[in-house]
Amino acid sequence: MNPSETLSEKEIGLGWHPKRVLLVLLIFSIVMMFAAFTSGYIVRRDEGNWREFDLPASLLINSIIIALSSASMQWAFLSARKDEIVRAKTGLIIALVLGLFFLVGQYFSFGDLVAGNTYFGGADANPSGSFVYVLMGVHAFHLVTGLVFLAVVLRRVLKYQVHSRAMLSIGNATLYWHFLGGLWLYLYLFLLLNH
Repeated sequence: MNPSETLSEKEIGLGWHPKRVLLVLLIFSIVMMFAAFTSGYIVRRDEGNWREFDLPASLLINSIIIALSSASMQWAFLSARKDEIVRAKTGLIIALVLGLFFLVGQYFSFGDLVAGNTYFGGADANPSGSFVYVLMGVHAFHLVTGLVFLAVVLRRVLKYQVHSRAMLSIGNATLYWHFLGGLWLYLYLFLLLNH
């Protein structure tokens, strides 16, 4: 092992850095939360008083955007692993911009839901709409945390602190970003099949 490596960049124990273990535990807790939400959705739907409605087309567009963002993040990761720092920067910037577009698209999707008389709360609300807003809103919150994570990694890339021998931060960011993209695709398909 190179003595110039810092402890924070070493893989220790069973081959996983403590920061990677924490990230995996965070991902597991998020999975459990969304499993509870989607289970609650199914149980509540089967109780009756459930309004059927069409999902806005903007959700499909947002799904494509988040998939492209995930692909861009993977490109950034692979570029950093090859010490192609300019491509890593470009990939991270594209992933960030597409992530922001996704959030803006979700905001407009909320507007599309309201235009279709699907509300979160109030006298005109139905539990079906409330569940959709909660699923989309909690995912959007986690996506904001992912964007902050990507911005921190981009800053490290701009300072040349990410390269083939220092991959922990971009590796963790890539894992989390892919997870958020996969989570959204799951939620979109779940809502599409169960709305």
